[in-house]
Amino acid sequence: MRVLAGLEVTTKSVERTAEAIGADIAQREQAEIQKALQLELPVVVGEPMRILYVQMDGTGVPVVKKETVGRQGKSAGQPAHTREVKLGCVFSQTRWDKQGYPIRDPDSTTYTGAIESAEEFGRRIYAEAWGRGWSRALQKVVIGDGAEWIWNLVDLHFPGVIQIVDLYHARQHLWEVARRRFPNEEGKQKAWMKIHQKRLLDRGKSKNWLVHSVQSNPPTPN
Repeated sequence: MRVLAGLEVTTKSVERTAEAIGADIAQREQAEIQKALQLELPVVVGEPMRILYVQMDGTGVPVVKKETVGRQGKSAGQPAHTREVKLGCVFSQTRWDKQGYPIRDPDSTTYTGAIESAEEFGRRIYAEAWGRGWSRALQKVVIGDGAEWIWNLVDLHFPGVIQIVDLYHARQHLWEVARRRFPNEEGKQKAWMKIHQKRLLDRGKSKNWLVHSVQSNPPTPN
């Protein structure tokens, strides 16, 4: 600002302005959320949408010490150093590539997120989906990483939708199964993964085999 406009702006003034703008945005967001939740009947306005996706996740972000006062950390007896921010996006899809994989529509993604409880975030992501035309979607899909809080929100706000664990987290969960089936046997783990990931999971042929595998080979107690 000093170089380009000859203006002196202090760090504190930037902080105060940003906080004021943020508070105004948060207030308007809450008004939109309440408006969406108070609608008793679905209102379909505009052309139907072929497929609409909702995706959500959470991750820890570093915060100043005062934001973690009284919060338990990941290790017993240790204070928290991060807060979980919950993030969500909504996008549409109308095309597939030559291999038959869905392609996200360009510039169709909108985002929302906040450091708040799962209950509050559920209302937030519902309002975002509603504003994107959720009631007009012919097919509705929610994608998540398998976390329990996500599927609880889906059951509450998006009942009856197609639920998908995203591929990368599905692979991660599959590796957990492999390690429990063959503890301390890396070679067998990789061989099992080669079959169950590349030949089944990655090709969309994993409907019932994973559940059967876990039931037939329960984890070895530590």
